[in-house]
Amino acid sequence: MPVLTPVSLDDAVRLLDAHPGALVLAGGTDLMVEINEGHRPIGSGGDPTVVVAVDRIAELRTWTVDRGADTVTIGAGVTYRELLDEPLASLLPALAEASRTVGSPQIRNAGTLGGNLGTCSPAGDGLPVLSALDAVVHLVSAAGRRDVDVHDLMVGVKRTSLAPGELIESITVPLLDGWQGYSKVGVRNAMVIATASACLVTDRSSRTVRIALGSVAPTVVRCPDAEAFAAGVVDHDARTVPDDAVARFGELVAATSRPIDDHRSTAAYRRHAVEVMARRLLRRAFPGRPA
Repeated sequence: MPVLTPVSLDDAVRLLDAHPGALVLAGGTDLMVEINEGHRPIGSGGDPTVVVAVDRIAELRTWTVDRGADTVTIGAGVTYRELLDEPLASLLPALAEASRTVGSPQIRNAGTLGGNLGTCSPAGDGLPVLSALDAVVHLVSAAGRRDVDVHDLMVGVKRTSLAPGELIESITVPLLDGWQGYSKVGVRNAMVIATASACLVTDRSSRTVRIALGSVAPTVVRCPDAEAFAAGVVDHDARTVPDDAVARFGELVAATSRPIDDHRSTAAYRRHAVEVMARRLLRRAFPGRPA
């Protein structure tokens, strides 16, 4: 099994063009588990049999702020540990909050945002944040570059719309004017795959509330009915929301979820969990009650 290690983005694109079925290896925190558990038949006659390791590509390890557009563009190779550093942690607090819940310090030092997106597990901690922020994913291949809405990239359980030979180069997210946060539940308090997760972000300029859920559907889902309801009942300036509206918001979020029973949880518990997390996140965003 050849492992190819490009040191530039151009080299990586060239190698993926020559080996369109190659497996892209970033931090390896998801991939190596699948290989060790026999879910990836690498080196045993399976396809792909070529690995392109992209962890040495400096262009993927950078991030930039565009103050004119009020956006942050994060290279696909930026690690979860780096997302916890300032000023990124303050610019994108929900992403930092999600990053703190990822595995152990060793996993956060290796795991990357682009790798999480490429794996596209519905339990990926970074994905509800990217969904709630309406991220745009930048892809590169020998045919050129294209931009894809994050919701169009995530098409199913560990399935993306990436074409053969395409590589995730970076992700752009907006800088919003409002509170944002992330929450998840699991079978223990640390180093755990999410049984259910939620990210809520607010924006005073557009008067919007957005919420995305993980681990309760084949891929990450937004909650349009709950978002529309919240927009009509919250006060962005006073940061207040009525108690009955908080309860109704949780019910609408739970109604959007499509959980299943599996070895980590029941569907009923997952639905209850996202309802509770949604209520708590909305109350954290709007801690006051109307007079």
